[in-house]
Amino acid sequence: MSLKTDLDAEVKKIYADQWNRRDGRKVPEDTDVTAGNSAVDLDAAILYTDLSESTKLVDNYKDWFAAENYKTFLRCASKVIRQEGGQIRSFDGDRVMGIFVGDNKCTSAVRAGLKINWAVKDIIMPALKKQRPNTKYVMKHVTGIDRSNVMAIKAGIRNSNDLAWIGRAANHAAKLTSLSDAYPTWITDKVYDVIEDEAKYSKGTNMWDERKWTAQNNRRIYRSTYKWNIS
Repeated sequence: MSLKTDLDAEVKKIYADQWNRRDGRKVPEDTDVTAGNSAVDLDAAILYTDLSESTKLVDNYKDWFAAENYKTFLRCASKVIRQEGGQIRSFDGDRVMGIFVGDNKCTSAVRAGLKINWAVKDIIMPALKKQRPNTKYVMKHVTGIDRSNVMAIKAGIRNSNDLAWIGRAANHAAKLTSLSDAYPTWITDKVYDVIEDEAKYSKGTNMWDERKWTAQNNRRIYRSTYKWNIS
């Protein structure tokens, strides 16, 4: 069978088959979703956190130095996400995605975002400066968080596939990471409106600055420079 014949058949089958969907109460593993038009539906908060200016990092510094900074950022971010109850389902170069479900998913995701900021500023950068006092590199990052219904599907081919996450939250959380790293944490209205006060106020002051996301039909979003102490 030629590749064209194979692709023609596969594409026609995907478009023709009916979807088999079920509601999920936990973040699915790869083995929980079968091939074909099978999906798990979740109400989830999705967090993406992205190392800023990674292209400049690899272009202007030694590869081992870039690797150290990739590793420290992704290691800290991943451990924070896990500690806050999130599940990690995707790494993409210099960023990681965390998925949060349950009654307090948005508050947990926001705490994770603020803790990642603390880890970068108060753990990674002091360690970097101590080990390499002459470096001019300053690590910056952006975390984006949104909430919506998402659809988990299996994409790819046999022995080379992974879960893909279809829904606004997955897309918008990722897009938020392209906004200014002067504000390391960005969240949408669907997150801000439901988070508990502990994730909204610090000593009576609102930690979040409201903006209009012009690229997304002036959607209401919020940005913050605050950190959450990791003990």
